[in-house]
Amino acid sequence: MELNNIECISDVTDEDEIHRLLLHPQFASSKPQIHPTTSVHELLECPVCTNSMYPPIHQCHNGHTLCSTCKERVHNRCPTCRQELGDIRCLALEKVAESLELPCKYSALGCPEIFPYYSKLKHEAMCNFRPHNCPYAGSECSVVGDIPYLVTHLRDDHKVDMHSGCTFNHRYVKSNPREVENATWMLTVFNCFGQYFCLHFEAFQLGMAPVYMAFLRFMGDETDARNYSYSLEVGGNGRKLIFEGTPRSIRDSHRKVRDSHDGLIIQRNMALFFSGGERKELKLRVTGRIWKEQQTPDGGVCIPNLCS
Repeated sequence: MELNNIECISDVTDEDEIHRLLLHPQFASSKPQIHPTTSVHELLECPVCTNSMYPPIHQCHNGHTLCSTCKERVHNRCPTCRQELGDIRCLALEKVAESLELPCKYSALGCPEIFPYYSKLKHEAMCNFRPHNCPYAGSECSVVGDIPYLVTHLRDDHKVDMHSGCTFNHRYVKSNPREVENATWMLTVFNCFGQYFCLHFEAFQLGMAPVYMAFLRFMGDETDARNYSYSLEVGGNGRKLIFEGTPRSIRDSHRKVRDSHDGLIIQRNMALFFSGGERKELKLRVTGRIWKEQQTPDGGVCIPNLCS
């Protein structure tokens, strides 16, 4: 009999009795070398989407199980026997799930944590070892991976400029600055303190006003991003604007950072004033630096030039 052909007994509540049922030949794996926990994990796998099932776990009259999400997708018909599903819950499997502890699905990427079955999903949604999305903002890139993989991807596939060092001096030129088209202008990646940072510079509409914006993102998690600070400066004709802040993690999408205005924002009229000339061409020079915050003995952050 197939593993999916399970007759769930809703009035079984004793944990030992549940495990005894699972070790019955009806539920046992045909391969004796497989640990019982593996068999239980297979039983908790939805046959439609192959994800782990969480309450409510549904079953048909013949005992075939599936998750609540797929129950709607199959229009209340069992995908195995085509019988109507109804509203039968498989309480036995739900009870078994409560007793399980499983490794994070990102264990192969380095996560050492083990969680109760019902806590696993919540952890995985925030796990520091989960893959990152590609930070390139010029297109809807669906690539995910760890940081070394994404750095190579940005260099080889998006042809992003790569620089080493913690200071930068970039010049942005546009022949017709009155054409602002909600588009990314440039992404540059810096290798600094053994970490990677993304410098974005772009033009977009802020309400009815066209603006230019520069901001920095950290290629890693937010907790690590807080260990660093950066400054951006732009100016000309005896004037200058300065922004200082903490780089945002690439866990925050490019659009989320941009729309929060967390960076150096330059209105077009000011940008043209900085550019000089007849205000017909944009010529902006953006300089900046990245530094690492020093930790004080009490665990706080010591801001450079302000700590004794």
